[in-house]
Amino acid sequence: MMAPTTDNAGNTGDPGHARASLEALRAEIAKAVVGQDPAVTGLVVALLCRGHVLLEGVPGVAKTLLVRALASALELDTKRVQFTPDLMPSDITGSLVYDARTAEFSFQPGPVFTNLLLSDEINRTPPKTQSSLLEAMEERQVTVDGTSRPLPDPFLVAATQNPVEYEGTYPLPEAQLDRFLLKLTIPLPSRQDEIDVLTRHAEGFNPRDLRAAGVRPVAGPADLEAARAAVAKTTVSPEITAYVVDICRATRESPSLTLGVSPRGATALLATSRAWAWLTGRDYVIPDDVKALALPTLRHRVQLRPEAEMEGVTADSVINAILAHVPVPR
Repeated sequence: MMAPTTDNAGNTGDPGHARASLEALRAEIAKAVVGQDPAVTGLVVALLCRGHVLLEGVPGVAKTLLVRALASALELDTKRVQFTPDLMPSDITGSLVYDARTAEFSFQPGPVFTNLLLSDEINRTPPKTQSSLLEAMEERQVTVDGTSRPLPDPFLVAATQNPVEYEGTYPLPEAQLDRFLLKLTIPLPSRQDEIDVLTRHAEGFNPRDLRAAGVRPVAGPADLEAARAAVAKTTVSPEITAYVVDICRATRESPSLTLGVSPRGATALLATSRAWAWLTGRDYVIPDDVKALALPTLRHRVQLRPEAEMEGVTADSVINAILAHVPVPR
């Protein structure tokens, strides 16, 4: 029998230890970020499912700090790219550079070669540059000049966008939105959470120095690998599978939507439900797991009719209505 692997933080690949370590992430990230437990959980679910996350929230709600704190607590490499209208695909993927000393071209990797890529304000860059991430997100490789280069594992794209500013933006097309496993909304903090944030800053908290804030690695790549293997063994009954399908098919028949959830979305909902079930300590999926992940997994995969949008209908309200209507398996 092979001994469990151990990463640099001393974390073994034991599934039980992996779950405890990933659960400890909340407390560790809370040293830097106040009151964003659902977003932390969503990022962990995405890592377990080898998926990517779209973070939506107004400026100043700690989206960047959240990703940096997660990377520090997981001992992962992270890079940030500020998406601007003049950003080129090669600025992300890398390019061939001529070396005059050797008279040869050498590949200079771009920031996409990391574990956690923070794509800040992804909707501010033109579609050509947005699409440069498609191969990386789907195939986990980058092809430059006909040569494919694999990306590190784990690899997660956390892309942010501002929900209130539309001037000078390029909305992500449905095909690219579908590549994101989850869309997480980062809300404004509650009054008490905002008081806690200001109190920390008054006491000298520096968001650029996470180590001084006490954030330490509590899990690592070995734990993620063990957790992924355990999630893959989580049991899904035929009734749960049918429940997921019925929810997704109901979105295609909704009078409020012009675009429903595709089979890829149904597969994503099943995957995130399994990850959530394992994180909560079970080796089987129940309907509540599906309900818990339905909104973040499906909200960006549907498209509202203009008349419904004018009436104040939202993607979340449509999905909630479907969850209330579709029969729950017993």
